[in-house]
Amino acid sequence: MSHDTLVKRQFGHRARLALSPAEVLKADDQAHAARTMWNLLHAWWQMMPKEKRTLGHADAAIRQARQEIDFLAVLPAQAAQAVLKTYFQAWKNCWDGRAHAPNFKGRFRTVMSVDIPQGRDLNITRVHRRWGMANIPKVGRVRFRWIRDLPVGRRAGAENRITGARLIKDALGWHIAFRVLTLEAKPDPHQGPDIGIDVGVTVPIALSDGETYEHGEWLTGKEKARLLHLEQRAAQRKRHRRPGERTSRRLHHTYDQIAGLRAKAKRRALDWQHKTTTHIAQTYGAVVVEALSITNMVKSARGTAEEPGKNVTQKSGLNRSISGEAWGRTVTLLTYKTAQLGGTLVKVPAPGTSRRCSACGCTTPGSRESQAVFVCKNPDCGWSGNADHNAARNVLHLYRTGLALIPAAGRAVVRRAKRVKPAAAR
Repeated sequence: MSHDTLVKRQFGHRARLALSPAEVLKADDQAHAARTMWNLLHAWWQMMPKEKRTLGHADAAIRQARQEIDFLAVLPAQAAQAVLKTYFQAWKNCWDGRAHAPNFKGRFRTVMSVDIPQGRDLNITRVHRRWGMANIPKVGRVRFRWIRDLPVGRRAGAENRITGARLIKDALGWHIAFRVLTLEAKPDPHQGPDIGIDVGVTVPIALSDGETYEHGEWLTGKEKARLLHLEQRAAQRKRHRRPGERTSRRLHHTYDQIAGLRAKAKRRALDWQHKTTTHIAQTYGAVVVEALSITNMVKSARGTAEEPGKNVTQKSGLNRSISGEAWGRTVTLLTYKTAQLGGTLVKVPAPGTSRRCSACGCTTPGSRESQAVFVCKNPDCGWSGNADHNAARNVLHLYRTGLALIPAAGRAVVRRAKRVKPAAAR
């Protein structure tokens, strides 16, 4: 097989860690040390002259800090170097216009994580079908859930190996995300049919061929009752807290329980999205979606004190429903899965797809009689059918008529990055 048919691909594999209470404390200390290291770097950056904001001076500063501050010694040296590289990359992303400027990381609003840059330090072995073992620097040898085969032992090589990992803590505990570099055969073009997709709240995914993908509630009745009880308890404890008083341990524990239930719902939703998008990517060659501006769609309707908004409560409920469906994450999953299988994902302008008739192409007022029923009011047409199916057919029609990747204004618009001078020149 020639090198032209092979492509390098790097992906992440996340697995649950089984840590003892002592190991959890060690991982927590490392995460807090990494966050403190970031904050010290940011303070150093602000007080240093512009000509001394270099990688060499920053490396010398963190080495000195690790010698003078005992708390930072729990963080492995390579993990400290990873914090330094991530911080400088954050400024590079800011200068290129891809992100905001980095800032201090708070204790409670920051995701706890520790980077393991070298994959060879992990020394991964498989114990049996369900569990594997890995070395975590300054934590010890720990177990992790073996869900996907990893390139270890005889399966590992120069072109198929684990390049590193990252420890991440969420509401359900500590996890490890492996960075895997592999060499795969370039997929042949997908020979499946084209399909248009319309996303919604009542019907999450509707296809132009009439098929729909739906799901139930992410939490059971008992779990939703438990979540409501915990939210009421948190509100009550917060209401009795004095101004300026620190949050009690009981309130923090309640917040952790709420976060655990919400994380469980999110994992179930992500599992459904993965299975659904995998089936779509395997079945269809070209997947066409709407170029939605979700950020603008979920803006609050509250307004101002001088000009208050209308139907604020209804709009808030709609915003929560849109955010819960995670349309952007669905498109992200479809993007890389279609590419891996030789297909393509295309975006088309969104305005008018739900109000236009897919049979005659006319947009007549009152054609969408309800959420699920579309009846064309054009006297020469009169087509009727499911409204979501009609919108998906319009999405596919825009792709076939050559309107893919063209904004609603009718011309290509390129967002130019803000021109920010490098730190040395400021």
